[in-house]
Amino acid sequence: MATPQQGTTGAFELDFERPLARLEQQIAELERQPAQSGVDMSSELDRLRENHQEMLRKIYSSLGAWNVVQVARHPSRPQALDYLDGCVKDFCELHGDRRYGDDRAVITGFGRIGRHKCLVVALHKGRDVKERLAHNFGMAHPEGYRKALHKMKLAEKFGLPVVTLIDTPGAYPGIGAEERGQAEAIAQNLAEMSNLRVPIVSVIIGEGGSGGALGVAVADRTAMLEYSWFTVISPEGCASILWKTGEKASEAAERLKLTAEDNIRNGVIDEMIEEPLGAAHRDAGATIEAVEDYITRTLRELKRYKIDNLLAKRYRRLRRIGAYREDVADHAGGNGNGKS
Repeated sequence: MATPQQGTTGAFELDFERPLARLEQQIAELERQPAQSGVDMSSELDRLRENHQEMLRKIYSSLGAWNVVQVARHPSRPQALDYLDGCVKDFCELHGDRRYGDDRAVITGFGRIGRHKCLVVALHKGRDVKERLAHNFGMAHPEGYRKALHKMKLAEKFGLPVVTLIDTPGAYPGIGAEERGQAEAIAQNLAEMSNLRVPIVSVIIGEGGSGGALGVAVADRTAMLEYSWFTVISPEGCASILWKTGEKASEAAERLKLTAEDNIRNGVIDEMIEEPLGAAHRDAGATIEAVEDYITRTLRELKRYKIDNLLAKRYRRLRRIGAYREDVADHAGGNGNGKS
């Protein structure tokens, strides 16, 4: 199983991006060279930059599912706090679940996205070791899901929409979390969010792992960034179950149908938000702006519905996920009977 490595230039390097890293190093070296009399390097720089853009297009137009997982985990990819800083104005954070404690993997608070006042619920992983430990690597405990639900009910009381930003490998699977009711907390969120009487918009901005993501992803509209993933289990977890080894994570990723395109095709999400060329870690500002545009546009649309109609549409949307039709031959009469 290929793993990301630290590049020679100090920048984080994905295995399939190594040709790009070498080209970027050449460009950087030319840019650092002092101007030499009679030698014009601008044409050579232009050629290298053009090759770099073409290589980016070629690589990112043919990424496999495991490559997408690697991109979603890139340490320079914008995370929840970047979105809160970049597109949520006047953010006022709210803490605690009023039962056990304050789970820092889940960040909640009121703010304004565009012209819309709303509650934001964000799962944040962290970048360096200290921040990741503080936020438990984005893996929420049951008090995190109860905290999210408590704030959502508060938003319902004030008639404000809910926006969730999801980036988590999954809910925390430790003994303490299980003892405090991890599964029950997620199930409670699924039930309550499906009936919450305000618009809900969810965006998977990185990883969307299992029930950990689903616990805050029951929504009227769900979108994914182009190089994010969303599925029932992590590729490593799936490989460990099916083949008893995490070394087959890349094969598991292909079978899980976890990419944005797969989830649109299967009716799990409503829209894919395009990322800049070379993915979000190359242009965080443009990515955050694209997510903000999606949220403001979607909230404007959802606010036009009467709340009872919105709940009915939400129910129908959720019921359609996973529905299928199977045609079975009637062996007695030889006729095909469609069964759902």
